[in-house]
Amino acid sequence: MVDALLWLSFGGPEGPAEVRPFLENVTRGRGVPPERLAEVEAHYQHFGGVSPINRLNQEAITAVRAELARRGIDLPVYFGNRNWHPMVEDTLATMAADGVRRALVFPTSAYGGYSACRQYHEDIARARASVGEGAPDLVKLRQFFDHPLFIAAVADAVRAAQAQVPPGSRLVFTAHSVPESADRASGPPDEGGHRYSRQIAEAARLVAVAVGVDSFDVVWQSRSGPPRIPWLSPDILDHVDTLHDAPGIVVSPIGFVSDHLEVVWDLDTEAAEKAAALGIPFARAATPNADPRFAEMVVSLVQEHLAEAEPAKLSAFPSAGCTLNGTLCAPLCCEPAKRPARP
Repeated sequence: MVDALLWLSFGGPEGPAEVRPFLENVTRGRGVPPERLAEVEAHYQHFGGVSPINRLNQEAITAVRAELARRGIDLPVYFGNRNWHPMVEDTLATMAADGVRRALVFPTSAYGGYSACRQYHEDIARARASVGEGAPDLVKLRQFFDHPLFIAAVADAVRAAQAQVPPGSRLVFTAHSVPESADRASGPPDEGGHRYSRQIAEAARLVAVAVGVDSFDVVWQSRSGPPRIPWLSPDILDHVDTLHDAPGIVVSPIGFVSDHLEVVWDLDTEAAEKAAALGIPFARAATPNADPRFAEMVVSLVQEHLAEAEPAKLSAFPSAGCTLNGTLCAPLCCEPAKRPARP
């Protein structure tokens, strides 16, 4: 018996005064230097201190509610965030007061890894602990990077971007960079690690096949750690420099499901400006959450539980990420890396 669906996301500020407290929530315990916080704060203030993520989540939730109603599924949808209001702890308290006993949780990340998956398990466990006795049971939905509807939506967005630049433009996929140590630890230890980067590469391959492109690049963006810690590379800005002979560039932010501020700043602002300075036509493919198939995909993930349907997937990766009440997928799965001490 499932009583509700909880939409669990990252959160974002909705005004200039909220930016610094939001960033402090995001980086708490991570040792991010104040100068880096100030730099990222300036990115948010460039857009009036407002991240598009909450609005986009609300729009996606509206679409999911409509899709649930279209299929005759009576399931209320709640919205909670990790880092900013509505905080998931408050949302879960509301759900408990509403009489919800067991809910599915849709995390707005398609992949495995600590930040992409395990941290959502931690959010679930923390929220239930904050509510205490009477907290609903929470079942996190699985990773969906290889879901046919996700791949189809991303592929169509790539095709639309390709139409804006010359034929033969280079296709470049981006995702949020993480420390190399975090990527090595992503997935169960007996899998050999690197689940995050391998899933990103597989999603990129599936989209490239769908659009008929044989050669493409996978690069990274939004690095935030100190220089002494190696992160996944190359960075998108460095990579644009290497494409000066390309007839054009199409960038697909395949690691994101909606227009986080990182997408709007790193790609629409910095990467686009660098390409323009080099005289290279540049187009950024849309993220998928505004595509009607994204809502269809979310409901199909719900139906895997309601109707015990077979997972719809296009890769050989095992279905993962679905557990109860914040338990791990496997022992030591996606262990957070120990942060080196400052010299």
